[in-house]
Amino acid sequence: MGILDKFKNKTVTVSKYQLITDMGDGFYSYNGNLYHSDIVRSAIRPKAQAIGKIVGKHIRETIKEDGSKDLKVNPEIYMKFLLEEPNPYMTGQMLQEKLAVQLELTNNAFAYIQRDPNGYPTAIYPIVTSSCEAIQNEQLELFLRFTTNKGKIFTFKYTDVIHLRKDFNSNDIFGDNPAAALTPLMEIVVTTDQGIIKAIKNSNIIRWLLKFNQTIRPEDIKKQTKDFVDSFLNTETSETVGAAATDAKMDAKQIEPKDFVPNATQMDRTVQRIYSFFNTNEKIVQAKYSEDDWISYYESSIEPVVIQLSNEYTRKLFSRRERGFGNKIMFESANLSFASMQTKLSLVNYVDRGILNADEVREVLNKGPIPGGDIYVRRLDTRPTTE
Repeated sequence: MGILDKFKNKTVTVSKYQLITDMGDGFYSYNGNLYHSDIVRSAIRPKAQAIGKIVGKHIRETIKEDGSKDLKVNPEIYMKFLLEEPNPYMTGQMLQEKLAVQLELTNNAFAYIQRDPNGYPTAIYPIVTSSCEAIQNEQLELFLRFTTNKGKIFTFKYTDVIHLRKDFNSNDIFGDNPAAALTPLMEIVVTTDQGIIKAIKNSNIIRWLLKFNQTIRPEDIKKQTKDFVDSFLNTETSETVGAAATDAKMDAKQIEPKDFVPNATQMDRTVQRIYSFFNTNEKIVQAKYSEDDWISYYESSIEPVVIQLSNEYTRKLFSRRERGFGNKIMFESANLSFASMQTKLSLVNYVDRGILNADEVREVLNKGPIPGGDIYVRRLDTRPTTE
């Protein structure tokens, strides 16, 4: 049973409103089974795992009468639990990873927000769809109509759907489908892989290539090939095992396994083009990156998704009135395990300046919290100028 099956009686059916725009303005996922490719899977795995590590927090920032800011972290327990356990089937980490994988494969990722009768969110479920259409009613409300891989149709209000997108260009609602750009590359990969398999099989069967320097009948080719095998390759009947001789009518060339293997340089170039498409490289994929390599990858590939997650969660989980009171969702990366020990130790300098507390630094060092470690302290010579 699919996760969305429980909502089959809660969807908005098409008959309840008149369609105004349904002009094929839809997103259709690429059915070329990209995720079956080891190259594609290895390219998107580091990004998905990194996005799964980010921590979502409910922040409430208000302005006091004296002009100072009052900042509260996770003030509402229901929202804290929603970010930690968005639905009964997965944690926040797994939901974020699933959304990241869908985003990389289709340039779109969807999650349905289940609400209680008062409109407060109670659960978030990922939506894996084969197609999605944007439709409007007479009041110009936007709906998304999903068709799952099993052919089931679900329709949700756009305000109840978390929607992440990449390559947001030609379509007003959806990110452009990556199929047009990826299909030629994947065809090269598939053809190359098939060539390698055939090369391995042929290298175990074909040992010699006989080239005849004159035109002869097919039956004569078979006969002379058989004579060559019986004379020189059959260890039981041949009298000259280990040596072979031919006349001017035929050239004999021994075949090496490497003669069957496709061009390795072309293979590497194709793999690099796929890595470039997913904005990654060999160091990231094989975890051979340095601290600077990871920082560059994070800022160029992961941080834009983190910002999009924060903005989308905020505007879909909170009403405009709630956002007006300073409520927002912020995703932040609390894992600096990739950093060198020198960088980790330098974080101590931020503790006595009130930027980090002791527990946050201990978390980076893989240490547990301590009593009073969540209190921010500041050196006397860095106190506010008004004091």
